[in-house]
Amino acid sequence: MDHIVQIIVLAVVLDSIIGDPQNPFHPVRIIGYGISWGIKFHQYCCIKLPVVDFVRGVLLTVTIVLTAYWGTRCFIEFLNGIHVWCAYAGEVIFCYFIIAPKALQVESMKIYHAIQSDDLINARKYLSRIVGRDTQHLEYPAIIKATVETVAENFSDGVIAPLFFVYIGGVPLGMAYKAVNTLDSMIGYRNETYEYFGKFAARLDDVVNFIPARISAFLLMTAVFITRNNPKQAFRIYWRDRYQHQSPNSAQTEAVCAGALGLCLGGDHYYNGKLVSKPMIGDDKIPPSPSHIIIVNRLMFLATILAVVLMMVIELWRRYIDV
Repeated sequence: MDHIVQIIVLAVVLDSIIGDPQNPFHPVRIIGYGISWGIKFHQYCCIKLPVVDFVRGVLLTVTIVLTAYWGTRCFIEFLNGIHVWCAYAGEVIFCYFIIAPKALQVESMKIYHAIQSDDLINARKYLSRIVGRDTQHLEYPAIIKATVETVAENFSDGVIAPLFFVYIGGVPLGMAYKAVNTLDSMIGYRNETYEYFGKFAARLDDVVNFIPARISAFLLMTAVFITRNNPKQAFRIYWRDRYQHQSPNSAQTEAVCAGALGLCLGGDHYYNGKLVSKPMIGDDKIPPSPSHIIIVNRLMFLATILAVVLMMVIELWRRYIDV
């Protein structure tokens, strides 16, 4: 098996067993610290002009992404200088840090258990940890839909996209992708503060996620076919609603899950007290049920396994044609 595929397999296994470790030295947190410093500089800067804000955003984005790439690469080279197995372990751990299937399952299942216990307060609290919308007034059906939506959307940028970039360019490129994704989640907003400052990061995130989002949709669709979760409806809704989102990528995976589960996702939501209108994805064929959270997690994990298997098959095929 190819070196990089071994890294990916071990990282996925490690994540499945341990989950995402929460500590201040997590590489993504370190990236977040750097972005936070850039945000503070932007806020304290005296010149507030759109073009200046945009240039500052470009400089911050380029600095963070290049630092993530070269910092990871140099650290792995340093470990390689100690011993080749140290570098190998370092690559596995870095790859493990930038994927999050287990974290998606754990956080969404907290919501599931709160709903099962009829604990609306905690269901709203747990949901607020994984979504950006206001949750304090949501009822159970809206909470279930929001949970399904965030698992479906984050399957792409939290699982498949990092693995895709690790596969094509090694762990440093995977970390650079994670820097782009973190920048978008922190400054890629259309509001007074970040409209121009975060524009470059948001557009860059759209570009780098274009291919992974569509691969993610294909993998989820395959998982739907294997589990027989209404594949015909999943494909119909995917084809109809795959661009029903402000982002060109987010609806790709959401549409598959909406169709498979018979739910209507998207729509109007409040963010920091402000109503934001979004297109609808899917049809309301089935009332939202806590079981939908379990089903979307099963689809997500099966699609993750399919991604790893696909990489292994590609590597075997490449070896075969090279013989």
